[in-house]
Order: sequence, then structure tokens, then C-alpha cells
Amino acid sequence: CKSPSPRQNMPVRYFIMKSSNLQNIDISQQKGIWSTTPRNEQKLNGAFWESSVVYLIFSVQGSGCFQGFARMGSAIGCERSQDWGSAGFGGVFKVDWIRKEVIPFQFAHHLLNLWNDSKKVQ
Repeated sequence: CKSPSPRQNMPVRYFIMKSSNLQNIDISQQKGIWSTTPRNEQKLNGAFWESSVVYLIFSVQGSGCFQGFARMGSAIGCERSQDWGSAGFGGVFKVDWIRKEVIPFQFAHHLLNLWNDSKKVQ
């Protein structure tokens, strides 16, 4: 995929986004938006501005699967969304879904996160 970013010589970043439920993933896939906790906002915004592209890999907690992946399409703003109906979420940002498919963790066990003690990516 060609990056929409003018920062083409910058690194690509990847984040696993854990959702508490599948409904949040469905909303994101339908509306092309996501919201995370304020604790994650600074890290994601930093990656957005310092990277050529940021990929978000989504998983519902306890599902044992990934639900797909998207590209971060905008920085996180101050506007909040009522779509998730839960306190604790920060601003909304755009996501461009690339693949919407359930993939069991077992198919990614060969992927290790070198920045997390070489633990399996899941």
C-alpha cells in the first residue's frame, strides 16, 4: 500500500489495538473511525507524526483472534464520539480499514515482538 503521508522516508509503525467487545470493531469498520483511551493517544499521535504510516491491528480481548487491520488516517483530535457510549475514551481519529477478517492468533505465532521480550504477537 502506498502511504498517503508526506513522510515517506520515515519508519512504519504497528500497534495492536485491543477492544473490549466486537461491537466497537463493527462501528469502526462501518464509520472509519476509532477512539482509544487517553493514555494511548500521545503514543499514537507521536507515531502518526513521526512515521510514514501507522498500521493498527485489531483484536477483541479474549477472542483469540485478530479482527483485521487498518491504517491510521488522521491524528487524534479532541472531538469525542458517542458511538462507543463508554466513559474513558479519548478523541476520535480516522482509520482506513485494509482487511476485515478473523485470523486466529495461531496463524501469527511465528511473529515475535522484539520490543516486548520477543513475546508472540497477539
